[in-house]
Amino acid sequence: MDQVINVEGTITKVLPGTMFHVAMNANNHQVLAHISGKMRKRFIRLSVGDRVKMEMTPYDLEKARIVYRLS
Repeated sequence: MDQVINVEGTITKVLPGTMFHVAMNANNHQVLAHISGKMRKRFIRLSVGDRVKMEMTPYDLEKARIVYRLS
């Protein structure tokens, strides 16, 4: 996990199974994101409009993992 891209985005749609559509703040690109295990363990709730910090791999720029809720 040494090649991780950290980006910020805004949740645009809540999907079943703790999945989300997130628009990246830098270029408004839509990605499919899921909640990290620590956030799931702490029962952190996310809704439409929340700003989040995500981690992406350079191999698949269509998917991300949400690691932090900013607001």
